[in-house]
Amino acid sequence: MIGLDKIREAAEEIGGVIHRTPVLTSTRLNERTGNEVFLKGEHLQKTGSFKIRGASNKILKAVRTGTSHVVAASSGNHGQAVAYIAGKSGVQATIVVPEDASPVKISAIEAYGGRVVRCGLTSAERIPEAFRIAEETGGLFVPPYDDPDIIAGQGTAGMEIISQVPGCEVVFVPVGGGGLAAGIVCAVKQLNPDIIVIGVEPETADDTKQSLESGIRVAIGPTRTIADGLRTSIPGELTFPILQNHLDRLIMVSDEEIAEACRLLFQATKQVVEPSGAVAFAGLLSGRSGITGKKTAAVLSGGNVSAEGFSEILKA
Repeated sequence: MIGLDKIREAAEEIGGVIHRTPVLTSTRLNERTGNEVFLKGEHLQKTGSFKIRGASNKILKAVRTGTSHVVAASSGNHGQAVAYIAGKSGVQATIVVPEDASPVKISAIEAYGGRVVRCGLTSAERIPEAFRIAEETGGLFVPPYDDPDIIAGQGTAGMEIISQVPGCEVVFVPVGGGGLAAGIVCAVKQLNPDIIVIGVEPETADDTKQSLESGIRVAIGPTRTIADGLRTSIPGELTFPILQNHLDRLIMVSDEEIAEACRLLFQATKQVVEPSGAVAFAGLLSGRSGITGKKTAAVLSGGNVSAEGFSEILKA
C-alpha cells in the first residue's frame, strides 16, 4: 500500500496545478439508486480527467532533477495530462497512442504540444514502444498507472472525497490499469478502514476480474468497449496487489449500462461525462453491489468525449 504520507506529499506537490474538483449531488439520482449519492467531478479536472494528478506528481519531481523529455503510453487521457504538464514545465513530451485512439483525445494531446506516435491496439504493445523511445532519446517514461508517484497522485482524489463527504460509507471507483482505484483505496482505507471501496470494470475488458479470480495477473487480448480509457490488457504489477488485498469487491458493467449512466448523468445533472468516466456510476446504478441507504461517492473520472460521440450516446 502507498503510505498516506506519500499521498499527502503528492497533494502538496500538485496543489498549484490541479483543481480541487467539486462533489455534485442530485435528488433524482438518490431516488434512482436508493443511496445518498455524491459524484466526485474529475471530469471537470484540468485536461478533462483525474490523470493530471498522477502525471503532475511524477513530472514536477523529475523536472527538478533535470528531466527535459517525457514519454508516455496512453489511450488518451494520460497522454493529455502528460503533454499538458510537460508543456507547463517547459519540457518535451512524446505520447504513444493506440491505432484506434479517440480523435478528440489525439487533438488535445497535440494542442498541448505533445508529439503523437501510434502503435498497436493494446497497452502491452504501446508501453514497450514508449520504453524504447524513452531509452533512445534519454527521456523519462511516465507510466499510465504502474508507478508509486502516479498512484500517490491519483490517491489525492480519495483524500478530497473524505474531506468533502463527511460520513462517507462507500466509494465506487473505475478500474482499468488500476492507478486511480489503487490510489483511492490507499487513501480511503488509511483514513477510514470502515469505508467500503468498490471497483467497477467493463465486462468486455475484464483483466482485473480474471486476475482476481486467478490470484495472479492475467493478460487478455485486445478489448472492445465504449469505455476506451479502460481497455487495459493486464493489471499493473504495483496496482494489482493493492486491489487484491484492499479492494472490497469488483463488479462488471456492460457497454449498454455505461451508456445509460452517461445519459442519466446528463439528464439529471447536466454533466457531460465520457463513457470511461461514467463506469463507476454505472456500477452504482446497476444495483449489483447490493448497497442501499448509504452515503455513497462515485468518481466521475473523465469528460473527454467529442460532441459527435456524445450525441450518439444520447440518441441510443
